[in-house]
Amino acid sequence: MPNRDLNLRQLRREYADTPLRRRDLADDPMIQLRCWLEDARAAGVRDPSAMTLATVDRFGQPQARVVLLKELDEGLVFYSHGLSDKGRALALHPKASLLFFWDALDRQIRIEGSVERLDAAHTCDYFHQRPRDSQLAALISRQSEPVANRNALEAAWQAADRAHPDTVPCPRDWHGWRLHPARFEFWQGRPSRLHDRFRYQRRDGRWCIERLAP
Repeated sequence: MPNRDLNLRQLRREYADTPLRRRDLADDPMIQLRCWLEDARAAGVRDPSAMTLATVDRFGQPQARVVLLKELDEGLVFYSHGLSDKGRALALHPKASLLFFWDALDRQIRIEGSVERLDAAHTCDYFHQRPRDSQLAALISRQSEPVANRNALEAAWQAADRAHPDTVPCPRDWHGWRLHPARFEFWQGRPSRLHDRFRYQRRDGRWCIERLAP
């Protein structure tokens, strides 16, 4: 039976009147992304670098999950297990979409592009900067595979901790990926759902900016 106390049609709020104008935007979307990331951090957003990663599996089924942005260079870098659903999907279809959403600021950013896998040296360098506990978790987890129970996970983690008292080896199937952006959309919530939306798109080797209907 449906929960009649939860009336989804009536769940809504009005957005603040914070305009986003063309003159507010940097010509380079990566600079604009850095500015909004810093705004989210300054506003106290708990995980400002959290982003939804959308991929497509071998059946054409879209899949989405949240990952953390770990580097910003010529693209956006994130790390995970290569045998996970996301890793297998990216191996087959090296394109993806990212979404940042910061409700405290009524902002979101959509980013689309192609994805390349980082080399092992780059990946292992980052791996060994992670907390030891996280390294052990990555070492023992066959991500996205069925597991008998929580006790089995914890026992494997403890065994790995004993087996590697000093340096935890970087797992062979643990990878980093870089998304090279081809399109950005910066969205600012506005009252009456008349949101401000601007799209950056590569044309003839340069970024073109256009306002979109809300």
